[in-house]
Amino acid sequence: MSDKDPVQGPVGEDARIRALDERLKDLREREEVRNQPKAGVEADENYRIGNRVLSELLGGIAGGLFLGWLIDHFAGTSPLGLLGMMFFGIFIAFRNIIRITNRRPD
Repeated sequence: MSDKDPVQGPVGEDARIRALDERLKDLREREEVRNQPKAGVEADENYRIGNRVLSELLGGIAGGLFLGWLIDHFAGTSPLGLLGMMFFGIFIAFRNIIRITNRRPD
């Protein structure tokens, strides 16, 4: 073998290689966009519905308990007003939750 450097220089860039590099770059960018976590409208809407269901349930029970306590306090019917209004509040809360879940998406 010889100790001399090869006479040929580096080969110029081929147009096909350049086009392939551009396509790979575009595909990598699209893949990065596709793999980014999506916390957009769908997640926000479901989160809002869940919060509304929870607030309806807690509000119905708490409101029924409060009104029942008021009735018991002023009417003197110790547990009956409290229990009756608590069950009425639970009924109203479940009715509202069923209305929320049966609503058609926009």
